[in-house]
Amino acid sequence: MSNLIFAYENYLKNEKQASANTVCSYVRDVKQFAAVMAGNGLELTDVLGRDVEEYTRTLTRKGKSPATITRSVASIKSFYQCLVARGMLDQNPAKDVTAARVERKLPQVLTSREVELLLEQPDCTDLKGCRDRAMLELLYATGIRVSELITLEIDDLNLPGSVLCCHSKGKERVIPLYPAAVRALGEYIHSVRPRLVDSMDETALFVNMHGEPMSRQGFWKLIKYYQERAGIQKDITPHTLRHSFATHLLENGADLHAIQEMMGHADISSTQVYTRLLNQRIKDVYLKAHPRA
Repeated sequence: MSNLIFAYENYLKNEKQASANTVCSYVRDVKQFAAVMAGNGLELTDVLGRDVEEYTRTLTRKGKSPATITRSVASIKSFYQCLVARGMLDQNPAKDVTAARVERKLPQVLTSREVELLLEQPDCTDLKGCRDRAMLELLYATGIRVSELITLEIDDLNLPGSVLCCHSKGKERVIPLYPAAVRALGEYIHSVRPRLVDSMDETALFVNMHGEPMSRQGFWKLIKYYQERAGIQKDITPHTLRHSFATHLLENGADLHAIQEMMGHADISSTQVYTRLLNQRIKDVYLKAHPRA
């Protein structure tokens, strides 16, 4: 069992070039599935479609959410797809298994004023404040994921050209930067970063106060701190700025396909959620403002 799961983990990392979070989630799902199958006296290569269906019913009885069950089914399908591709199985037993449809929640976004409040919070009179302002400005300017933000290297930034080159899943996308972001980044790179890094060999664009590459957890704490300082009641995550980036572009007339390219979405359906969000906001305004609504 462990050899099959190990092979699947390598498949996700090397062939699918999945993110670390995706690899962790999918492998965990498959390990949980394997444990239940073993308890039923089944090897993973002996599983049938009805066994997978019964497993989803077991998850439902345990009170797992539809979203969790849907992801588990996707993980199991992906696992068996890997085994078929490697000639270990003739067919995918989970191929026709479906989970309960999950209603996709609309993402929470900030208003333009809330974004301004958040970006105003870092105190640019010290090293940390200048670095934090540069990170927040870059995140809102480009809509990149926090996993992409913390893996950026100094050479990914082209300040004279006002663009960022973002590398993710084996692909590169070039995203423009607005002037305020260029200024904040320029100050950080020229005046702050050289005083933080311990070695000239350090290539990470953003480092912590010890000169080491910024971590996901470190940035999470940073954004929660500035949310509280700004007095914003919404629960802000790094992804909130990504959602706000896309929604504000769409509100101001940006082409959906251009937004898709900047965000690195493989499928346009991932970008279309912002159209739904915008339509819902328009509807809410109408219902509040129209005298006969």
